[in-house]
Order: sequence, then structure tokens, then C-alpha cells
Amino acid sequence: MAATILRPPDVSFSFSEKVASQRNAEGTSQLVNARDFQARPLQVTWEMTKAISWQTRKPRASARSRPDRNELATAEAFHLVDQVAALGVPLLALTGGDPLSRPDLLPIVQYACRRSVRTSLTVFPTPLLTPEKISALKECGLMRMAFWLHGSTPAWHDRISGVPGSYRSTLRAIGWCQEAELPLQLNTTIARWSYHDLDPLMDLMTRFDVVLWSVFFLVPASPEQMAELLSAEEHENVFAKLHHAAERVPFRIKTTEGQHYQRYVLQQRARESRKGLSGDDRAWLEQGMHDSKSFLFINHAGEVFPSRFLPLSAGNVMAQPLSSVYRDAPLFASLRDSSRLKGKCGRCPARTVCGGSRARAYALTGDPLAEEPCCAHQPR
Repeated sequence: MAATILRPPDVSFSFSEKVASQRNAEGTSQLVNARDFQARPLQVTWEMTKAISWQTRKPRASARSRPDRNELATAEAFHLVDQVAALGVPLLALTGGDPLSRPDLLPIVQYACRRSVRTSLTVFPTPLLTPEKISALKECGLMRMAFWLHGSTPAWHDRISGVPGSYRSTLRAIGWCQEAELPLQLNTTIARWSYHDLDPLMDLMTRFDVVLWSVFFLVPASPEQMAELLSAEEHENVFAKLHHAAERVPFRIKTTEGQHYQRYVLQQRARESRKGLSGDDRAWLEQGMHDSKSFLFINHAGEVFPSRFLPLSAGNVMAQPLSSVYRDAPLFASLRDSSRLKGKCGRCPARTVCGGSRARAYALTGDPLAEEPCCAHQPR
């Protein structure tokens, strides 16, 4: 099927200049204070382990068959939960490796629930995942279960995952979650391998009782993955599909490392209304979310990163309080300062809501403050 390339909309960001002047006149926005991204993130993602319990056709270089000796112990995991709770973070997302391989997974989820920390869990449908395990996780207070769905057909999904039969296993696990009435999240990576499968994938999503579709835009981690990176124009085309789908699907769509999707949506709203930004739009503009701003990633050894895909550590939760790393680490502070962005990202009036993927900029240029390499918008 031939791709329809959507060129960047020919609309200006004159409304952003108006918002900027309002900020200068009014001082610090109450919307910013309400969210207070400088003080706490909206989500902390913790890689519980690098250990895996399944075999793929092409094993990842970072994958391990056994836990790393630097992996956080149970007491250290409880200490991490305490720090997340003290920060008032709304969501702790647990991931791996295979978190199911940790014997203390249930106690950790239960402890987080006791500390009023909502948890989600991303797993693979390995033999360790059973209906009984799903029920036990829900009883411990797990808020949401997440799975990866790489393609709309068994052959395509299994080819991308590298695990024969994983499509069927994933759908079976989805059914177990629905029987247990455990809210469901599905994850998909947007790259060349999934570009022409988006429409069938979205149709498939509507057949499940999904509460969230989390869309990850590829950040190349190797020279081989560079060939899978979509062009700036192809990113715009994906944005158009997501924007259209968001108006008709019964679930939320969240983007990761696709910060310029927010810029795209604001452009469409401005084009449609011709009246500037509404109050909700201004709120969104003020509380833009990206690497280091409202989000942080903690690896299996406690190292803190602005993003899972930006391999620059700002500290370790076993040596420094999580709050001080997030609020005071020079790396986080520099990435939150949109005035330091370079190239067209630094000139773009939407930089406070977008800012581009700092992880992708680093992967392609070696500079986390460089302009977003896959954005088609050219600011005036």
C-alpha cells in the first residue's frame, strides 16, 4: 500500500507569541505550579531486572539469563518505593527484562499499594505468566498490566519480537487480564517495520478492552536500527493517523519519544479554530512533558536517567535521594531549560510543550540539546 505523505501544515504559531506575552506579564503560571514538574515527575519507570526467561531468534546484547549482581535487592526496592511515595509521583511503571522472574515482585507491588503508589507492570507472555499470577498481582494492588503488540498478524508480530508463538501467547494473556478485570495497556514501537501496519493495528486495538495505547517512536540504539527510523515527513503522517484515531477510539493514546506529536496537535487545533488557544490548550502548552520534565527512568542498578532511551546518568538512588537527582542534577536542569535547545528547536515557539526527543537528538548527533532530527516543522 502506498504511503500518503502529509506535509507540514502551513500554519503559524502566532498564538504561542500571545501566550508568551501573557506569561511575561503575569509571571509564573498557576498551571505550572499546579503540576510543578520542577518538583516531581508524573511517572517513574523502573527496570526491575535485566534477566529474561525466554529465548529469541536474535538475543539482545543487554539481555541476561540471570539477575545482575548490581540489581536492587528487596529492601532497596522498598526504599525506592518510599522515595517515589515521598515525591508524590502518581505512577510507578515496573518493567524489565522480565519482572516476573523476580521472586519479590508481589511484595513490591503490595508495598507500593500500601504507600499509595499506583503501579503498572509491563511483561512478556512467558511461562511465568499465568491466570493465577495475574489475579495475585491484582490482589496486591496492581493498577494496570501492559503488553507489547508489534504487529496486527501473528507472522508479523512474531517476526518483530523474535519469539515464535508470542502473538498467540500475548492474546491469551490479554484474555486472562480481561477475565480478571485488570485494566490493560498495549505498547507499540513506531518504526519502518510498523509504518504500513498502523491502520490494521488500530483496528485490532478496538477489539480489546484497552484503556491505554502507548506508542513508542524509535530511538536507534545501533547502526542497524538507523535504517528503521522514519523520516520527518513519515512522522507527520503517523501523527495525522494518531490524531484522527484519538477522536474515535475508546482508549487514550500516549506517545513516548514523539514529543513533536504535541506540536502537531496544537497546530491542528489552531488551524481548526482560527481563534488562538483555548484554556485547555494553554494548560497543555504550559505543562509540556518530555525527557527529564515529568518523567525519569531508573535502571536495574538504581541509576537515574531522563529517559530509558537517553543513556546519560544523573545519579543513583542508592547514593542520592531521588528528589535531589530529579530537581537538582545539572543534566535534568539543562534538559528542562528550553532556552538551551539548539537549531530549529531553540527557535520554535512550541518548544515548551514539545522540545523534541532529547534521546533521539543524542542518538543521532551525540548532543542531547540538538534539534529534533525527525521533525518536519520549520519555525518562522
